[in-house]
Amino acid sequence: MVSKGTRFWILIGLVTISGFSQGMLLPLLAVILEQNGVSSSINGLHATALYIGILISSPFMEKPLQKFGYKPVIIAGGALVFISLAFFPIWQSLWFWFMLRMMIGIGDQILHFGTQTWITATAEEKTRGKSIAYYGLFFSVGFTLGPLMTNLLSISIYLPFVLSAFLSMTVWGLMWWVRNEMPPKEYTTAHGTSSIKRFGSAVKIGWVAFLPPMTYGFLEATLHGIFPVYGMRIGHEVNLLSFVIPTFAAASLLSQIPLGILSDHFGRKKIVSAVVAGGIAAFTGAAFVESSIIGLFVTFTVGGLCVGSLYSLGISFMTDLLPKDLLPAGNILCGMSFSIGSIGGPFLTGIVIDLFPGVSLFYTIVLLLVTVLVATIFKSLPQSSHVEG
Repeated sequence: MVSKGTRFWILIGLVTISGFSQGMLLPLLAVILEQNGVSSSINGLHATALYIGILISSPFMEKPLQKFGYKPVIIAGGALVFISLAFFPIWQSLWFWFMLRMMIGIGDQILHFGTQTWITATAEEKTRGKSIAYYGLFFSVGFTLGPLMTNLLSISIYLPFVLSAFLSMTVWGLMWWVRNEMPPKEYTTAHGTSSIKRFGSAVKIGWVAFLPPMTYGFLEATLHGIFPVYGMRIGHEVNLLSFVIPTFAAASLLSQIPLGILSDHFGRKKIVSAVVAGGIAAFTGAAFVESSIIGLFVTFTVGGLCVGSLYSLGISFMTDLLPKDLLPAGNILCGMSFSIGSIGGPFLTGIVIDLFPGVSLFYTIVLLLVTVLVATIFKSLPQSSHVEG
């Protein structure tokens, strides 16, 4: 069996390949469906399948974790992901692919819940932001590389799916060398045996911490799932877009760890407010330069540096605010918040570009960021060096 340090990096490897698969699926299927004549609103609705899977599976994850421990949960989630990816070449059907996307969403949520809870449960408080930033960093690494797989469409429509399934299975196999552990005894049901009661308590205490994951989900799904369609409609070529889209996630690679460290030092609320303000500036700029590939490259980079770390910052924020017995519920709610944003992003922006073709896609993003900034600034929080700074 592997050491604790090696276990951490195997968990990070699983997160990386999960990010790769998600980063590949969103633009890849958006391009395939657009080329097949599917409308942008249906394209956006199709992209929500993965996040519907995350949502419907979320309420049922605490009990298996408590009963079986981390390893079996993570193995089950990883297996569901690579098996579903391998089934895409079997039948090219809109609704068959919708179901496969949903199954990948279920598998991803199982995998992320297990890895995320294991990492947050073992992270030291004084370096919590930095530890969880690695989680976000390597998810972004995978997400950055994923969209490049659209270039393989010129070889075969099925090659990206087969390659992604193989990579996922390879990394998943390493989990068999990890020793299983059970959640800490503090992960009890002091707030009631009902998951609904625990979710309610977690939302009441830490709702502001669930806004960053929701916002990140909205951005990720919109930029990867709908922006390729929008970009083609305003005259950009697919090959150029496949290099612009990953810059958002790529830029976050540079800022994940520094922002995690800064949030440990100055407090999550201050750092979240600062990066959201930077995101507002970046995407307002994108609306004015969207006809220029270079302009989009620059604004996506700045946007990624600022708001590309919102998911990991949100997890750290949540871990600060909630008592230990509510951390499993909090981790589930982070995933659900991410899913809600991810479902709303492609669907709402798909409708906007259908109904209002003269309005920039980026104004929808700016409106959400302004709302989150106002809520974060005016939400009063418990006095704590890690929360308030």
